[in-house]
Amino acid sequence: NRRYSPFTINKEFNIPWHTLTGRQSFYLDHEVMLDFGEGLPLYIPPITRGAFVKGEKEVENQGKSISLRYMTPHQKWGIHTMFTDTNNMAQLFRGWQVVWMNEEDAASIGIKDNDWIEVYNRNGAVVARAVLTYRMPRGAVYMYHAQDRHMGVPGNNINKVRGGTHNSVTRIYPKATHMIGGYSQLSYGFNYYGPTGSQRDTMAIIRPLKEVDWLED
Repeated sequence: NRRYSPFTINKEFNIPWHTLTGRQSFYLDHEVMLDFGEGLPLYIPPITRGAFVKGEKEVENQGKSISLRYMTPHQKWGIHTMFTDTNNMAQLFRGWQVVWMNEEDAASIGIKDNDWIEVYNRNGAVVARAVLTYRMPRGAVYMYHAQDRHMGVPGNNINKVRGGTHNSVTRIYPKATHMIGGYSQLSYGFNYYGPTGSQRDTMAIIRPLKEVDWLED
């Protein structure tokens, strides 16, 4: 009756880590890691690019909007097979799908708590309700991933398609250092080790949803 934590068996039963040395490793002596200057842990700032690339046809602006950093972390009220729209999970919060947003950012474009908003960029669009909170820093929003999007979602105003998912506005950027294989802990395995989830961080434009259309016609 105890919680399972990472590395429990390694510490309590003296089982070696699955690394080249059998110990926790901070230095990775691999030619690809060294070529990229990442033999040791280091900070690399996020890629900064706009919601649209220069020369692309942008979506027609309808009223006020704001460009923010959009991230999709693990959510607080559900994960993977436990969906947020079950009775138990929905009663813990307001239910349905939401985007967490800074109160000042929202006020700058006239968004109030629980308003329908539209998030879009060059990759796609998603519609959800806004949750305004002081815990989000200015310039960033969260849309927790793995939210079920089958019910309670109106269409977006851009292409009249039902609301989308958290990944509608994201794009995968594979990283070479996460594709190393056959080198102890740097060995690819599905859902174990592979290309990083860099699609979780992008730039998107947010605006109030001009028209709530349930696409019932």
